[in-house]
Amino acid sequence: MKIVFPNEEGIQQSVKALENNEVVAYPTETVYGLAVNPFSESAIEKLFKIKGRPEDKPVLLIIGKLKQLDELVVSISDNAQICINEFWPGPLSLLLPCNSKISQKLTGKEGKICVRWTSHPIAQKLSLKFGHAITSTSANRTSEPPATSVSELSIEGISIAIESKLPTRSEVSTIFDPDTREIIREGIIKRKKLEEILEKK
Repeated sequence: MKIVFPNEEGIQQSVKALENNEVVAYPTETVYGLAVNPFSESAIEKLFKIKGRPEDKPVLLIIGKLKQLDELVVSISDNAQICINEFWPGPLSLLLPCNSKISQKLTGKEGKICVRWTSHPIAQKLSLKFGHAITSTSANRTSEPPATSVSELSIEGISIAIESKLPTRSEVSTIFDPDTREIIREGIIKRKKLEEILEKK
């Protein structure tokens, strides 16, 4: 595993790794994440293999700007737009109806993709320089604690890790379906806050 800094050179090396279907570890606003090209089936397979993740458990994506949603989803409901306006960029991951180009390994049974617009400057930069969404599953083997720094990365198969001195939170992002109002995973953003925002409409 090669460790790089989040400068221009380090980000370019990380982008090159993504283009070559390799795995990149990078900081998010919560824990360290693992990025691969979500439009490459071989890259996705590699990601699932090194995590030991069951194939029926999708991984979420992050975007660096709102425009990157266009190649992922087919529509944005009123509820979803309210959540986007209120919480993005930030640690709220939304389940949205995805298009047919997205690998089934990344979607749930309902044909939805889990995506968030990250507020972390390094994660944003990586996605923007890559030009597309990237995966953002926690940097650990399934059932093991997630890494919050490069020094805690113990998973085999990572090509590049981006060092960061910015603080991270150990609490994960909230995963929310804005149309059914179901919280799949409660994290930093709590149920009460989501309900308050949606009741205002």
